[in-house]
Amino acid sequence: MLEMQGADWPPHALGKCLNWHCQFMGLRNLEVVSSPADVAEKADRIITMLPTSINAIEAYSGANGILKKVKKGSLLIDSSTIDPAVSKELAKEVEKMGAVFMDAPVSGGVGAARSGNLTFMVGGVEDEFAAAQELLGCMGSNVVYCGAVGTGQAAKICNNMLLAISMIGTAETMNLGIRLGLDPKLLAKILNMSSGRCWSSDTYNPVPGVMDGVPSANNYQGGFGTTLMAKDLGLAQDSATSTKSPILLGSLAHQIYRMMCAKGYSKKDFSSVFQFLREEETF
Repeated sequence: MLEMQGADWPPHALGKCLNWHCQFMGLRNLEVVSSPADVAEKADRIITMLPTSINAIEAYSGANGILKKVKKGSLLIDSSTIDPAVSKELAKEVEKMGAVFMDAPVSGGVGAARSGNLTFMVGGVEDEFAAAQELLGCMGSNVVYCGAVGTGQAAKICNNMLLAISMIGTAETMNLGIRLGLDPKLLAKILNMSSGRCWSSDTYNPVPGVMDGVPSANNYQGGFGTTLMAKDLGLAQDSATSTKSPILLGSLAHQIYRMMCAKGYSKKDFSSVFQFLREEETF
């Protein structure tokens, strides 16, 4: 299932754009249809990946949603990062239609997507995991069964909370070191051979000029948007509230990324927190 967002596309323009995209990606024998319901009418294995819980609900339960024409026995895999409670509700609706729903949010970033090395965290009926693994294994090197529906979302929310915290920590550390007179590349090298090493420092460094091929080397364009990180931290905050779990650093990270969205960083990669900290000296 292919979906383009960000504009109201006329059907003929959308079709041309998607056909071009499929050709560019080397994909063949694909058909562009006008709604999720039409996808469900023609396919019995469907993977969705949408930005928010509202988008996912609309794609499945909306007026032209998948559930309008889903076939019995279909396997529906949602790789969105959304509220675990929403995944559970969608699973109940799908089950009523005689189909199978699994949540399988994804991690790894743009680089892992390009190389086919993504990680999928899967929640659902264990007997159906092998079928999901066969599909997701085409895009990821790690397909992990987490438990019942919603546990995939739980794993992804925890992962992204840690990612946000570590990115902020890396950005603060690099900024401090630079202001103390250290060369950023030298500091990054030291961090990455020491106990402070993390993915944000050695694979996705937020300081321009330290690494090639990452958003910080391209004015923070591409990658994982600040808006999406703020959304995921909101999900972590909601989950922490419902489970009475203290997430002191997670809550601070959520506030920082919300502030970034309000100050013009919403469309930049989440590693732009380094630039944000450099420009904000009033904390």
